[in-house]
Amino acid sequence: MTSFIDIQSLPEISNNEMAERKGIGHPDTICDQLAEQVSVALSNYYLENFGSILHYNVDKALLVGGASKPAYKGGKVLKPIELYLAGRATTNVKGKIIPVEEIAINTSKHWLSKNLRFLDIEKHITIFPKIRAGSNDLVELFKRFGKGEVPLANDTSFGVGYYPYSPIEKQVLEIESLLNNSITKEKFPFIGEDIKVMGVQNRQLAQFTIAIAMIDTFISGLDDYVNKINSIKGYITENFGSPGTEIQINTADNYRTESIYLTVTGTSAESGDDGQVGRGNRVNGLITPYHPMSLEASSGKNPVSHIGKIYNHFAFDLSRLIVENHFAEEAQVYVVSQIGKPITQPQLLHIKLKNRSTGNKSIEDLAVATLNELPYYWKKIISMG
Repeated sequence: MTSFIDIQSLPEISNNEMAERKGIGHPDTICDQLAEQVSVALSNYYLENFGSILHYNVDKALLVGGASKPAYKGGKVLKPIELYLAGRATTNVKGKIIPVEEIAINTSKHWLSKNLRFLDIEKHITIFPKIRAGSNDLVELFKRFGKGEVPLANDTSFGVGYYPYSPIEKQVLEIESLLNNSITKEKFPFIGEDIKVMGVQNRQLAQFTIAIAMIDTFISGLDDYVNKINSIKGYITENFGSPGTEIQINTADNYRTESIYLTVTGTSAESGDDGQVGRGNRVNGLITPYHPMSLEASSGKNPVSHIGKIYNHFAFDLSRLIVENHFAEEAQVYVVSQIGKPITQPQLLHIKLKNRSTGNKSIEDLAVATLNELPYYWKKIISMG
């Protein structure tokens, strides 16, 4: 048996469960996405100009919400959102200055203009890049990759993953995806991008509480708002409704006082809701208290040697491969590194299985083969961005 691999059975889980997804316009998701987009842009710049990815980590982002005054038929933003992008990056190679902060600003503006339809990137948000040169020790660890060798872990950290999604998790993903896709936005242009879906499986009852930032330009009054909320609910029910399903939207609304979820830009970030990298969805797109998940902020981390990123992707991929190869009905993967050790040699790889259909040897062989792909994982991660 491979010394660092441990395999055991999974216990049965409760028939109660909860799962959450923060949509593309949620302040936490905006921070995650921008950190990751800047990461991908830096990787591509380094590859194009120097032939390999150089050392960087840009996994710190803070969104400070602005101020706005939504109104029926259209309000206005009073104070812009502030976005701070922080991290470390290689800024100089043999006298060649790398425009790291310019890359960060341009990349962020491009993503924001593409994904938030009603956010004016020149008026509604101000971006403050705070990216400095990297630690010499971590730069030295990273140089191994540039020589074509197996990268060394730049941190003592861990990754976790599982597969498959539970029914409630799958529905949470699908509901947010439905509400934020282009077809839905054409049909219901008043739906903003800031959408949060909480799914609760309470024995036989599936309950979905959905927060949707409504665009005020399309709302003529309270009755119109209520009608549009009901039309969205009907649309979701049409696609996901079944006996034992309950859907509620914007439950904090108070129609009597006309306290409703109106926004100018489609994101709560316009009016004081703040955001931060690492507070949103994990690499599988969900927040899952009933399934293992890392608290690591994956977005913005270097895809070559930063364990907080690659081991979480690896854990999800290996658990999926175990199930897709019919080695087990369900898999959970836990993996931990030691700083300075090859990323292909974790300190521990713990695999939990439900209803396995094969022996340890097949699973170990698959695990080792997947570990051996880690030096090339950066290609897949960059393409996902």
